[in-house]
Amino acid sequence: MQAKPLPPLPDTGFLADTSPELRQLLESLAQERVMEDDETLFEQGDPGDALFAVVEGIVEISVLSPDGRKLVLDIMRPGALLGEIALFDPGVRTATAIAVGPTRLRRLKNADLMNAIRKSPDMAVDLIHLAGRRMRSMSAQIEDQAFLPLSTRLARKLLYLTEANPEGELFLSQAQLAEFVGATREAVSKTLGEWKRARVIEANRGALRILERGAMRALAEPNQL
Repeated sequence: MQAKPLPPLPDTGFLADTSPELRQLLESLAQERVMEDDETLFEQGDPGDALFAVVEGIVEISVLSPDGRKLVLDIMRPGALLGEIALFDPGVRTATAIAVGPTRLRRLKNADLMNAIRKSPDMAVDLIHLAGRRMRSMSAQIEDQAFLPLSTRLARKLLYLTEANPEGELFLSQAQLAEFVGATREAVSKTLGEWKRARVIEANRGALRILERGAMRALAEPNQL
């Protein structure tokens, strides 16, 4: 029986700007991984042995604090690469990755990628750029958590999570949003309630839509008012 061809790599996210060499490597050597909703790709502390490309669906990246609280670091959409830290510093995974809805990925073994880099060193430039983006993103998140009030953190996160949706819709619970901004569900609920009364958002159980994106940007950058 002939093997079913893999779906093409998306031209979005990090893959939109990556080199033809890295795309060809993902096309030729990567294996497909199909995941169901809430299935774990890898956990914080697992050995890191592969790089992943998101083809369809969403992958949530999170960490646990010493007291067991979950903080969501990022949402990986089609075109994103993840798991690259193990390439530069072989060891355990620094975060947990979980599928949000049905998800398809390409899995490229570290050994295959490193062999390709030895033959074509310029390919390493892609991964250096990826690592730089990740470091800037994590630095910004840490700064936000340390210095910004909840309302500003929440506004920035809502803008980020809905940037790929022209309707401004988001299908996450208030508990999930709380994990994104490092706050309690009650505090997030109170803030969303204020924005709902002001007609900045429309919110129901498990769903939210930004009605006034300009107002949300103002909430996200209060010092520019």
